[in-house]
Amino acid sequence: MSDSPTVAPAGAELERLRWEIAALTGRMRSVELERDSWRARCERLTEQRDREREKSRRLRSSGSYRLGRALVSLARDPWHTSPRLVRGLARRLRPRPAGTPIVPEQVPRTPSARRRPAHLYVAIGLDHDTLRDLLVTINQRLLVTPDHRPVVLTDDPAFSLLRTLGVLLEYLPDRGTWERHRPDRAWDDLLAERLARLCRDHVTERTVVVDRLRPPALADLLRFR
Repeated sequence: MSDSPTVAPAGAELERLRWEIAALTGRMRSVELERDSWRARCERLTEQRDREREKSRRLRSSGSYRLGRALVSLARDPWHTSPRLVRGLARRLRPRPAGTPIVPEQVPRTPSARRRPAHLYVAIGLDHDTLRDLLVTINQRLLVTPDHRPVVLTDDPAFSLLRTLGVLLEYLPDRGTWERHRPDRAWDDLLAERLARLCRDHVTERTVVVDRLRPPALADLLRFR
């Protein structure tokens, strides 16, 4: 009788390897899911931290916080409290004459808050002289009522000669020129993309499409109030 060890069939060994690989794959997927869960939790905590930091920053810059800090500092150590804090506290607590309205702290206005709204004039297809007349008419309109900032989109290649008229000009190649150089992209898509970008960049309040066959006169623009 032979004493040599029994060798497992090759089919059984392959089956065992398949199960071990499947189990290892399952464990790896479980670890990946757990990793993604912790990553999402960290992102939420980071967003919450940033919000709390912003709240704390706004609180520290408020007049109420500075007043409370001055009161606490004065109560803890009146002899070593900053003279600047004491002066600010005295100014805030100074009695007001009867009938004097309480004016809240003034927040400096940024230049953008004082800017007039922008109106976008789409002047496509106008020749050079007609475009110049349009810009002159727009300037006349603003002399009557300076209520907006004009932005004119033109396809006139000589538009730079008209910058002295004081109107912001944005250039778009005309359809024929664009199709000769970029036949792979539709000119209508370019126009739509450029209009969207100008409206976003200038925060336009109104869009006026200029009829190239009948450009607006001063009376027409005055009706756009």
